[in-house]
Amino acid sequence: MPSATSGQSSSLDAILNSLQQSLNHGDSSHAQSQLQKAKLALLQQNALIPSSQTPIQTLATARSVLEAGALLSIRSKDPESFVRYYSQLQPFYDFPGLQQSPPRDRSKITGLYLLLLLSQSDYAGFHTLLESLIVAEGANGSSSVEEDQFIKYPIELERSLMEGSYDQVWRKTNGRDVPGEEFALFSTILINTIRLEIASCAARSYASLPIASAKNLLFLDSEGAVLEFASEQGWSIEEGRIYFPGLEDAKKAEQGDQKEVINHMVEYARDLEMIV
Repeated sequence: MPSATSGQSSSLDAILNSLQQSLNHGDSSHAQSQLQKAKLALLQQNALIPSSQTPIQTLATARSVLEAGALLSIRSKDPESFVRYYSQLQPFYDFPGLQQSPPRDRSKITGLYLLLLLSQSDYAGFHTLLESLIVAEGANGSSSVEEDQFIKYPIELERSLMEGSYDQVWRKTNGRDVPGEEFALFSTILINTIRLEIASCAARSYASLPIASAKNLLFLDSEGAVLEFASEQGWSIEEGRIYFPGLEDAKKAEQGDQKEVINHMVEYARDLEMIV
């Protein structure tokens, strides 16, 4: 007669299979429902945290459920949930008893997390994680981390960012270099971060720019998108040009300081005349 544990494991495997099929078919609503069922089953079996008292097969299933949850979070455009799943997965990835059964989506989820760090401009966190991957690679005698398409993608983006080659970042996030649909979310966030940085630099460097030039500079698809972005930034638009109020205010303040200096000099000259 099958044991209760065997029955629970079989039921959990069925839920996981349904969850993964829903993800593959883009049915996020059904996937979310199956994910909640799977997590409840794991909680009942004390398998949400790896332990030597839990059967290895159950832990392997738990790891796959959490990986599915991480990818579902990305598809649901929920970075905070993704970070929670990523943190929950780390003890499973490091658990000695699971080292003989490689995880299905570890490199993809790690690559996504690296891209998230880039989109948040967390370069210290990015390099800390990358160095840990390189150390683990050396200890395991595995192939170079840069040979993995999911890890290679954020590494190349980071190099382009450090070189200031924003046009290369733009091309890589909009071309065939993107290794999977889940990477689109953080790629979009990253491009928006770059766009805001360029906008800040432009506002400090120019009094105004033609709309057409701003479109190319900010990697926007149309002049309408430029107008919308300019409105969000509080920029004014007149006769086909964008005017940056910050620089104009600074110039006015500088002109005011210059006038004050000139006035002091005139008064000083008058005082000298009276003395003479």
